[in-house]
Amino acid sequence: MIYLDTHVVVWLYARKGIGLSKRARQLIEDDAMIAISPMVLLELDYLNETGRTRFGSGPVYDYLHKRIDLRLCEKPFAEVIRFASQQTWTRDPFDRIIVAQAAIDSNALITKDEVIREHYAHAVW
Repeated sequence: MIYLDTHVVVWLYARKGIGLSKRARQLIEDDAMIAISPMVLLELDYLNETGRTRFGSGPVYDYLHKRIDLRLCEKPFAEVIRFASQQTWTRDPFDRIIVAQAAIDSNALITKDEVIREHYAHAVW
């Protein structure tokens, strides 16, 4: 299973994947299970509410669920928070939880974020 961070989700929705690295695109095309943390949905709504995007989480998730069978991770929230508490390299609650969601099972996380890639061994771009 691979996870996508918020920016990758936005690029897949708004830019139809333009801007993704070749490796990221290949992982998305090849992987049978693609998931996001529920925190990605909250961050999408936050970005919409603050005017940084023109769309909320509903249309984005629905589109990607139909197009690439994107799944919403259902790992227990208490377990996610326990792992998020270990992500002391950032104060960003979105990044902490998104990374934690993937980290529970050492899953890959596709992200362009250099700080995440520096601190999470399974982050790829």
